[in-house]
Amino acid sequence: MATMQSWRKAYGALKDSTTVGLANLNSDFKELDIAIVKATNHVECPPKERHIRKILAATGISRPRADVAYCIRALARRLAKTHNWTVALKTLIVIHRSLREGDPTFREELLNFCQRERILQLSNFKDDSSPIAWDCSAWVRTYALFLEERLECFRILKYDVEAEHLTKPHGSDKISVLSKGASNQGHSRTRELDSEELLEQLPALQQLLYRLIACCPEGAALGNYVIQYALALVLKESFKIYCAINDGIINLVDKFFEMPRHEAIKALEIYKKAGQQLVLTLGHESIGIL
Repeated sequence: MATMQSWRKAYGALKDSTTVGLANLNSDFKELDIAIVKATNHVECPPKERHIRKILAATGISRPRADVAYCIRALARRLAKTHNWTVALKTLIVIHRSLREGDPTFREELLNFCQRERILQLSNFKDDSSPIAWDCSAWVRTYALFLEERLECFRILKYDVEAEHLTKPHGSDKISVLSKGASNQGHSRTRELDSEELLEQLPALQQLLYRLIACCPEGAALGNYVIQYALALVLKESFKIYCAINDGIINLVDKFFEMPRHEAIKALEIYKKAGQQLVLTLGHESIGIL
């Protein structure tokens, strides 16, 4: 088994070197191609920050949309061709970091690209090189589902929850002891939505939260350092998702008795799901995942 693992590592390193060599022949996007290959190589460690920074710079606000589209196509090719869980996971991490820290054009171009080709659809992905790889492959699929749902939520909401700046509503100086902490943090824009917008956006946010809660590693994946790195990125997003849902629920309750019957039925379903998710969240907190 040790010999086989050593052979796979050597083969992976050779593939990375070959791909870097081919990237050197691309005069237009050579630096970007090399940064992508090095950030998503076969080495079982998180992508190096200097490679991430090069990718973010290559898709920044000063770059034309054609450059951003090229980067997304390059990441999509990397994801589509690999059967190695480490390469797939590191590619997803690069996409996630770009969504979180990159220019909004990356989100927009990725959404446009995913409407034509579902690059985050990894339901059939499997690295069967070892039992450890099986467990890690399962988490890669779960992580891809979260990122896919994150993008779908952006499509429905027309804004990125994680990039939202929480604002203090009018009259926030008069707060109760119970709500003091939340008020100091500010409120999500869901606190100000009308009924129709709430009934459209809250289910999308709740589905995103379900995907987040599902990102609980199991088996060998639980102690893997690269997976822990990616999981930390996911968990960083939990706070604003919670805020958006909680503020939306408060707003929904305030509007409930003014709603027509068909809207009130939908509101009750949303409220019921919120209670179920609270139980799930508390369960994950008890084992130290959230």
